[in-house]
Amino acid sequence: MDQRDEVAATESQEPADAGPPRSPVDRYFGITAAGSSIKTEVIAGFTTWMTMAYILFVNPSILGAVPDRDGLSLAFPLVLTATALAAAVSTLAMGLIARYPFAIAAGLGLNAVVAFQLVAGSGLTWPEAMGVIVTEGLIILVLVLTGFREAVMNAIPLALKQAIGVGIGLFIAFIGFINSGFVGKPETPTLLVELGRGGELRGLPVAVFVIGLLLSSYLVARKVRGALLIGILGTTVLAIGLNELVAGGEGWPESLPAAARFPERIVAFPAAENFSLIGDFSFAYFGRLGAIAAILAVFTIMLSDFFDTMGTVVGLGARAGYLDAEGRLPRSRQVLLVDSAAAAVGGAFSASSNTTYIESASGISEGGRTGLTATVVGGLFLLSIFLWPLADVIPPQATAPALIIVGFLMMEIIRDIPFDRYEVGIPAFLTMVVMPFTFSITNGVGAGFVTYTIIKLARGEARDVHWMMYLSSAAFLIYFAIYYVRSALGVG
Repeated sequence: MDQRDEVAATESQEPADAGPPRSPVDRYFGITAAGSSIKTEVIAGFTTWMTMAYILFVNPSILGAVPDRDGLSLAFPLVLTATALAAAVSTLAMGLIARYPFAIAAGLGLNAVVAFQLVAGSGLTWPEAMGVIVTEGLIILVLVLTGFREAVMNAIPLALKQAIGVGIGLFIAFIGFINSGFVGKPETPTLLVELGRGGELRGLPVAVFVIGLLLSSYLVARKVRGALLIGILGTTVLAIGLNELVAGGEGWPESLPAAARFPERIVAFPAAENFSLIGDFSFAYFGRLGAIAAILAVFTIMLSDFFDTMGTVVGLGARAGYLDAEGRLPRSRQVLLVDSAAAAVGGAFSASSNTTYIESASGISEGGRTGLTATVVGGLFLLSIFLWPLADVIPPQATAPALIIVGFLMMEIIRDIPFDRYEVGIPAFLTMVVMPFTFSITNGVGAGFVTYTIIKLARGEARDVHWMMYLSSAAFLIYFAIYYVRSALGVG
């Protein structure tokens, strides 16, 4: 079979004995051929959406935290509407065009850079800051169209790709522990993190999380279909009940966040002004910052976006079993095209850069294998514009157990990493641990790339390193040393 035949076989995803698809939906998404069902895909879509619906409230909180140089602050309902709409458009495109179960929404970390670095730090207006995001998204889109981004992804050694998947699993689990309150930031300066608060587990939120984790673990161990979704819903019901019955009583002085209470309004029709941020971006930042500062601003955000998505896609592909023997993702160009366009869409909608979410692994763990899962997620984000109070019901203590269990499941591929070969074992280890320790997929990928390249050079094995790895490692060296680069160029 030549390369064209392999591509055609991969794209069809229909083995000869799969039988005729049962519906046009099945035929379009290749659900039967992927060993899934419409019911499984829908359950997976709901599960993914529930684990990432928090972005509807977190993104407006971050972007609305600071006013720009003109005194403009982004109002909460406006950003929520923009966040939901951008996520809906981007995720629907991933499902319908790329046909993978990957969900997209405003990227955490990148939104903080927009708010606190570009707006508060560099003095840009909100439209100008969003113009930076549109620019970096369009540049990445060009890199995908030229085949560059796909080539970089294919040049990554298999061991590092496997390490990226494991690192993302650890990262997801860490997010779950943080969100639940099981792990907290201590007041004691000599400690980095602590158990609960003051080294003790106390309070209603932690109790709900522990019960939810035990429930979800039991369901997964029994191989119950829809285990994670059932766990999220069951823990949410428990949270609502305990909040109403015992919160504020003796021994339970705390209630859960307001998210565990039924909303007063189930349907909230957005006003026309809630859509006013869409299209409100400007490229005037270039004149405001100056050429060098503008280029550096776009470069740092672009590099983070570029490799954050790459790492996420590789990790999700490994979890779903999509990767081939060399660790390559079939039809990766469609995925990268949609994701790159989504970054620009997020800026154009004033929702910050949109990127593929690691929480998509929760739906994949529920059996989601096709674009129908992403289509369901996109549809739910679209409905969130009107039904967002329903998303506000789900507390983080209900979704945290799902994230932790997904992290466990993504650890499975660690057995395939050749740790006895130190030239790849050490970079793989750094890739895995730097992600959760720095709360960044990009930092983990960069640590692995740079270490791998330097070790190979020191061993006299320069020819074994793909030239794309050299180029990527050089870019990461600039990324990690960006403070000194700015200082040398006299840019604040």
